Amino acid sequence: MVHYAFKCSRCGEFTSDHPMASVPDATACVTCGGSARRLFTAPFLGRGSSAAMKTIDATKASSETPQVVTALPSQGSRRRTQPVTRNPLHQGLPRP
Repeated sequence: MVHYAFKCSRCGEFTSDHPMASVPDATACVTCGGSARRLFTAPFLGRGSSAAMKTIDATKASSETPQVVTALPSQGSRRRTQPVTRNPLHQGLPRP
C-alpha cells in the first residue's frame, strides 16, 4: 500500500492508502464524505518505522546537528591503543 494525498474542497488535504495498481483519481473525504481529488505530490518515502529507517534518521540528525564535546572523557572510558606487533612480516603493512 502506498500513501497518496487527496484534497477535499471543504476539509482540505488528507492522505489515503491505496495499491499502486488501482489508484483512484478521486475518493471520499475521510471527514465529510464528499469527493476529494488526488494531488500530484512527491512520493511519501521514508515513512517507515523499521530499525533501518530509525538508524538512517538518527544518522541524518547527527550530521545536521552534531553533539558538541565540551570535555575530555574520563580516564576509565578511554580507548586502549592497539598493541604494537614485532612480527617482521607486518612491517610492510600500512599503519592505521
